[in-house]
Amino acid sequence: MNSVPRIALGLALALGGSLAAAPIAAQTQGGQAAALDKQERAALQALKTAIEAKDYTAAAGALPAAQAAARSGYGRYLASALQLRLGLETKNYGLQASAIDAMVSSGAAPAAALPELYKNQGALAVSAGQPDKAEQAFTRWTEIAPDDTDALLALAEVKAARKNVAEEVALIDRAIKARKAAGQPVPESWYKRGLKQAFDAKLAPATIAFSHDLVAAYPTADNWRDALLISRDLAPQDQAATLDLLRLLRGAKAMGGDRDYYQLADALTKAGLGAEATAVLDEGIAAKMVDPTQGQVKDLLASAKRRVTSAAALKTLESKAASATSGAAAMEAADAFFSNGDYAKAGALYRSAIQKGSVDADLANSRLGMALALAGQKAEAETALRAVAGSRTNLASLWLVWLEQRG
Repeated sequence: MNSVPRIALGLALALGGSLAAAPIAAQTQGGQAAALDKQERAALQALKTAIEAKDYTAAAGALPAAQAAARSGYGRYLASALQLRLGLETKNYGLQASAIDAMVSSGAAPAAALPELYKNQGALAVSAGQPDKAEQAFTRWTEIAPDDTDALLALAEVKAARKNVAEEVALIDRAIKARKAAGQPVPESWYKRGLKQAFDAKLAPATIAFSHDLVAAYPTADNWRDALLISRDLAPQDQAATLDLLRLLRGAKAMGGDRDYYQLADALTKAGLGAEATAVLDEGIAAKMVDPTQGQVKDLLASAKRRVTSAAALKTLESKAASATSGAAAMEAADAFFSNGDYAKAGALYRSAIQKGSVDADLANSRLGMALALAGQKAEAETALRAVAGSRTNLASLWLVWLEQRG
């Protein structure tokens, strides 16, 4: 016989304990006397006595008589509860399953017992290979206990087994929100499970949400790397967006090896941002992730150094930006100052570019936010990043998560 899944069967022990405390008599439910007639009480007591004596042969014989004598809803509920106890003590899963079904269908189950009933009904159905029944039971469990994370995740597992990934992902999200609302920490594995399922199913909005929540709650280098690479893979990005994503990868200290350093340095060099490209390669070399003797690295480093903007050139760019009527010159100057690590000056020039116009406002706002974040101006950086729209929204949101973690 299949084993019962992870959800533990504990309901019958509690029910059995309450039935063992006193003889079957006029018991109360919901404050009202349960009208058990004499025949019902006698048959139920005989079954209970046999179970307590651990005379399971006698109990098996007394069970049909108790079921036949139980005419009232509460009588059927008590007979089924005793059957469940017998099934537990004899490890008979079939007896347990039919007992729980009968307890539910009796219509007399106390409201407080229903969550456990549906929980165990679903667990036994999963064990018996009955997905329809399991889904129905776990659905009822979530309806009765909508904030019970065990219920939500149990139903999510059934949805996953039935290839209903969209509903599975939504249930994981509900479980995470319920856990947060209760002021309890959310296990990292919940975020990762939701992220993987959403990404594999190409559910872009859910993927983005899970990736952001993951790095917000667990900002490890591996999680940042996964979140950023997933973001890159969700949709094609232009060169500028790819560059800024790789910048965040570096800022989050999530560079994975020589390929990351080379790719970022190469993108920066091609953009004419030699100072930053040189700094990236030097950082990779210092971290022993980049081999400075490798021919490709040597060539890139030499090219990057040739593209370093001198102090005099920076001054010239700033003067042109001041006199220009459009924002293009200010944007070029801002990028150069950003590359050279003067983030405060870069921020001022990005603002000028936005004010003068004729530039991509989302690109300018996102880089303004990045510069202000690196300059330590948190509130101003948040304002700029929240102004970003369009295809850069996701990237700006990730920069916001990173900014929040900088304190």
